[in-house]
Amino acid sequence: MELEVRHLRALCAIADSGSVRKAARQLGMTQPSLSTQLHRIEKALGGQLFFRETTGSRPTPLGHSVLCRARPILAEMRALIDEIAAATVRDRDTRLHIGSTSSRAVAGWLRRLRARLPGTDPTIRIDVSANALLQMVAVGQLDVAFVHEVEGAPLRVPEGLAIHELIAREPQFIALPITHPAAARPVVKLADLADDQWMVDPTVDGEWAGLRRIWTAAGVNPRVVHGDYLTAADLVAAGEVVTPCQPTSRPRHGMTIRPLHGDPLAVRLFMACRPDAPLAAPAEALFADLASSYHEIAWASTVYRAWLMRHEGPLPVAT
Repeated sequence: MELEVRHLRALCAIADSGSVRKAARQLGMTQPSLSTQLHRIEKALGGQLFFRETTGSRPTPLGHSVLCRARPILAEMRALIDEIAAATVRDRDTRLHIGSTSSRAVAGWLRRLRARLPGTDPTIRIDVSANALLQMVAVGQLDVAFVHEVEGAPLRVPEGLAIHELIAREPQFIALPITHPAAARPVVKLADLADDQWMVDPTVDGEWAGLRRIWTAAGVNPRVVHGDYLTAADLVAAGEVVTPCQPTSRPRHGMTIRPLHGDPLAVRLFMACRPDAPLAAPAEALFADLASSYHEIAWASTVYRAWLMRHEGPLPVAT
């Protein structure tokens, strides 16, 4: 067991209140759970930290030693939190913190935001976890987040966030070697890829569950290797794997991108923000810039443009 800040906070609460019962109440815990935690801490440190007496709990010599080190650490943590909070307040009017899962729309979004808000410095955080980005918006670490939600694998959207839906169902395409027999076809069936090795990034929220769902429905059980999608693109070009990809993805030498027959794999794209958060611009304006950027890259993709024309959209209106 490694000591964490919460453990140090618990020890100081017991020492300051003189009672496990009172400390538990202060920490929002039950007395049995705090007692169990204390026993684990003492076991990890190899000695008793408090004398249990009828009048309460008082530190042992070892306890005094631990507390002398714990209190400065907690004080430093409090100072760090206060400093970060103060910096956040200072930056609120001059910075726009946005987050996104991987998308080619981000570059154009940033370009449009800088043009719309010349006195603001937009910063971007890219993360494979849409759930993590949404949580960061909920707690104020990000102002807005643009994420994708794999069909059949709902995200954990924190209560109270405002959702601006960009695309209800964006089809996911397949990247395969140019030498693959199916590369000559305009649309590829999952059965055509049953004997191929697929590369999947299991750290992307919902990705693994979504793929297993469509494989099961199609009655295929392909070989799978795990890795990030940047590496996957190199291996596709080398003829080693096939991999799912966004319809706006750019093919590279040795690779081609094709739609999947029936569009079995899809994601929902949306922007999330806190409705009461002070933003550098109205959420509707930020969303309009995102929609315009997505429209730009969607129509620049030959394969996706052909798919959109066959299916008559839908795309966000370019502004």
